[in-house]
Amino acid sequence: MSDILERLRAETREAHEAIERDLAWENRVATLAGYRVLLARFWGFHAVLEPALAAALGDDAFFEPRRRLAHLAADLRVLGLDEGAIQALPRPRLALPRDQAEAFGALYVLEGSTLGGQVIAKHIGRRLGLTAASGCRYYAAHGRDTGTMWKAFRLRLAAEALQGETDALVASAIGTFDAMRLWLCTAPVPALVPFADGEGREPVAKVSQRG
Repeated sequence: MSDILERLRAETREAHEAIERDLAWENRVATLAGYRVLLARFWGFHAVLEPALAAALGDDAFFEPRRRLAHLAADLRVLGLDEGAIQALPRPRLALPRDQAEAFGALYVLEGSTLGGQVIAKHIGRRLGLTAASGCRYYAAHGRDTGTMWKAFRLRLAAEALQGETDALVASAIGTFDAMRLWLCTAPVPALVPFADGEGREPVAKVSQRG
């Protein structure tokens, strides 16, 4: 493990544990209604952060495969939102990354979430009958390539740390965890189009259901 990864894990532990505690994701994805509200909040967060990350990193070949905003939009369409409703979802005001060090700090949070996302995707599949192809693309993330993508990110992270701006990188990671927790866990949920048969049941768009 690189020195910067060890430092990030140690110094973000409190913020990381806080979002895991407050988010209580198993409760949030217990129904389709709750799951859809959670994805809507994630969409707003990524809609603000991803363009800033792209600008700060200046490396499309590296960052484009790591974008997940389109995955969120695809999931929300499966769950009954049209493009107009998606674009109208609320977005947070964030302290955006100003340089590569701060961008890598934020991206550490987003890329790290793809690891736990594999566990959550399987849970959602069992609970709600959704798959990466139908309603669970965001959590499925890189799928079978998740390990490879994480290894590649770790190598770039270590290279970035050699530039010497590690304090800014770590502070950005902590700030991203905190901002995500506040947005997902304390902000009011958006008003969404009701499901066809009532909240918590089938969405307007068809999704596969498993026994």
